[in-house]
Amino acid sequence: MKYNFDQVHNYYERLVFEEVVRRAQEPEHEDYTSDMLADVACLALNRLPARYVRHDVDMMFYLTEPERHAMELSLDEVLKFSFGFVKERLARSLR
Repeated sequence: MKYNFDQVHNYYERLVFEEVVRRAQEPEHEDYTSDMLADVACLALNRLPARYVRHDVDMMFYLTEPERHAMELSLDEVLKFSFGFVKERLARSLR
């Protein structure tokens, strides 16, 4: 029997990566290096629940509207925390 797990991924990965890139363009984040942005993404992903899927569309199909909204709020909260945390750590290390 052949096994194929290539499509299995954490649903939040793409969302977090796209949102980190989008927010990196904002003036308050323009001084973040690529390493800092990778740290932001890792920190955010570690603070979110793992939601493994094969196809993103499957996840969206099974979510209710309140669940989708809760996920969006969680993502926003976690990213705000992560950007702030990374910036604070950098400021501490420069003192």
